[in-house]
Amino acid sequence: MKNCKTILLSVILIAVTLFTTSCNNNKPKAMDKTQKITPCLWVETTDAKAVVNYYLSIFKDGKLKEHHRYKNPPEAGGGDFETAVIEIQGMELSILAAGPFFKFNESVSFVINCKDQAEVDYYWAALTANGGKESSCGWCKDKYGLSWQVVPTEYFELINSNDPKVREKAIKNTLKQKKLILSELK
Repeated sequence: MKNCKTILLSVILIAVTLFTTSCNNNKPKAMDKTQKITPCLWVETTDAKAVVNYYLSIFKDGKLKEHHRYKNPPEAGGGDFETAVIEIQGMELSILAAGPFFKFNESVSFVINCKDQAEVDYYWAALTANGGKESSCGWCKDKYGLSWQVVPTEYFELINSNDPKVREKAIKNTLKQKKLILSELK
């Protein structure tokens, strides 16, 4: 029975989040394009504002678009939860702060295409600080467990080079690194 309540709760929470995002996307906006697909991030906290503040502290051009608080009905297990919609780097993300029912894993990640090593260093340090974790080959997790790939855009030129020596060196050295160091891949 507990699993049924968890599934019902999940369905209700996702429906509310999608409705919130859908309503947001249907508001008239001058010169604004509606994002067709909006990722929804279910975080293990019930404080969407804290999640929003965290991501907006890293992605300086970001903005909070919406924030809502909800009370779950008793038949769905009770408990409060929050939703938020943020925009970072021109992409909308929906945040569902509903508690520890689901965890992120590496099967879904966001790639940050960085213009240079300084930008790689900035995002890597910001995402791995305060409970984030380094992984390998340019992958890391933030403090909420969301996976990120922090990659200099020149990296793709190296690993896709027509010159096999350039390509092989870049790939071989990638496997030795946590944070990608572009000068060591060339």
